[in-house]
This record gives sequence, C-alpha cells and structure tokens, in this order.
Amino acid sequence: MLIIGVAGTTLSDEEKAWLRAPNVSGVILFARNTGSREQVIALVDAIREAGGEDMLVCVDQEGGRVQRLREGFTKLPPLSTLGLAYDRDPVDAVRLAEEHAWVMASELRATGIDFSFAPVLDLARGSAAIGNRAFHADPAVVGELGQAYVRGMHLAGMAVVLKHFPGHGSVAADTHLAAATDPRNRSELDMADMAPFVEAIEAHAEAVMVAHVTYPAVDHRPAGFSPVWIESILRGELGFRGAVIGDDISMKAAEVHGSVADRVHAHLDAGCDLVLACFPDVVPEAIAAVAGRQPDTASPIAGLRATIGATWAGLEDNPQRDRFVARVTALESA
Repeated sequence: MLIIGVAGTTLSDEEKAWLRAPNVSGVILFARNTGSREQVIALVDAIREAGGEDMLVCVDQEGGRVQRLREGFTKLPPLSTLGLAYDRDPVDAVRLAEEHAWVMASELRATGIDFSFAPVLDLARGSAAIGNRAFHADPAVVGELGQAYVRGMHLAGMAVVLKHFPGHGSVAADTHLAAATDPRNRSELDMADMAPFVEAIEAHAEAVMVAHVTYPAVDHRPAGFSPVWIESILRGELGFRGAVIGDDISMKAAEVHGSVADRVHAHLDAGCDLVLACFPDVVPEAIAAVAGRQPDTASPIAGLRATIGATWAGLEDNPQRDRFVARVTALESA
C-alpha cells in the first residue's frame, strides 16, 4: 500500500523496521539517497535484504531537472527536447522517444531499480510544476511520443507509470507548494489533457499516477482522492486495470485532506493501490495509518512486479547502446 522515502545513502535500523511493516510495498529514491552507481546498487540490495525480494524500488528519472540518479548514469535531456525534435522531424522524434526511454530504463534495471515514474504525459501549457518535463502542448503529439516512450520502457523490461492523470499541464499552480484547481468541464479535459493518457493506456501501461489537482466540474475532491476520477472514469470508462498510485502525501495540495493518516486513508478509499510517503518525517504516521488495513489480494500491484522481468539483462551491452546515448544526449544542443 505504501511506497516510502528514506533519509540517506544507507538504511538506519528504524528504516529497516519500516520496510518490514506488512503494508510497506516499496521505496522511492531521491537525490539524497544517491551517490555513486555502486552505492545505489548497495542501497537497493539493502532495501531488499530488509524488506524482502518483492520490495519495489523506484525513482523519478525523467531527465532534465527531474533526474535523481546522475553519477554513473547518462545525463538525460528533458522530455520537451523530444517535442522540439517532433516539430523538426516527427518520424525521427518517435525513434528518439523510444531510445530515451530505453536508455533511462535499461540503466535503472541494471542497478536493480524496478521502475521510474515515467513518462510525464501532461501538456506543456504553462504549469509551474511541469514546465519542460512535458513533451509538447499538442495532445496528439504528446500521445504519439507517449506511446513511443511506453514501447521503449517495455523493451528494457520496465513497467510504465503515466503521470499526472487526468492532466496537470494546463494548471498554473505547483501542487508541491499550493492547492491547484482546473475549472474546465469534462469535454474540454477529454479533448485535451486526458487524450494522451487514453493513448498510453491503450499501449498497455501498467500504472497511472493521479494528480493532486481539483477539477470541480467533475468532482470537488483532488483527483487522487476522488473515486469519481479513479473508479468511475479511469477504471470504469477507460477500462484501466493496472495499478493506481497517489502522488506524494507531503505535497501542499494534499493537505486539504487533513492529517497524514487522513490523506493515506482518503487515497486508499478513493481506489489508489499505492500511496507515496516520500519524506521520512511522515512515514511513521503513514505506516500506523495502514496497520489495520487488509491488503487486497487481487491488487494490480502484482502486475507491476510481473512486468519487471529478465528482459533487461545484458541490455547495457547492446551494440546499439552507444548510438542511442549519443542521439539522446545530442537533443539539448539541437
């Protein structure tokens, strides 16, 4: 139920105890947890030694300003560079999106990390939180590049997490810092921000992260706390059967639901399978909140683990790797 954050580059005894709690499913890594590549591998091994082999380890490795692992990893350009490439040459940009995804995913898989929260499918329409993390302003372009990115991650044996459903890119406010509201009606959302998610779900994405944005024309609750968005629309209308992940409960926009425990329960009651508690100061309360909840034996979390197969093994020795890295890293100078 919970994916938690830890404080540093090694695990404390308290953090090892957190990982043994019954409803802790994984750990999300941040820059604070990473040094050299060898250190990251050792930390991943320690996480699984403490929490068990089924413990999920994940990270935000989008590229650009949101790339947590840097030393020993390819410096990935932001996704906006792929959108600019699309404006020049759509066919080549689709190939580049697959290669960007493959380079990112193969490097993470080779360190034992299960998945990145990627790709961002929000539109590049002025959001302070999104900025150049988005492919493009045009939903059709985002949909095509998003499908290509899904293919590239799958080729590296990595499960896909689409974010931030149903779309954060048209909302100016940064949900890390403030509440965010999108006043548009459902038909406007369908034609714009939601369209890329529909296409990527059709490409068999395994998971969706739900935004902390409120869309009052649809529901008065932020999407991640809304059974209307999760159960009725995402699972019902769109037929999504994968894992649904709530965004970080430490974000300012999540505080509308009260205490840490209240936020955790609100996410789970709305239909989320996993809840992010990214900062160590909220983890004990989050763990206490789920202590009495029975895990869903039919949870699609198992689908995330099933996708993480052995197909990544040896990919870093792929003779195409150097060419892919060269093409991807050249995007920022194009």
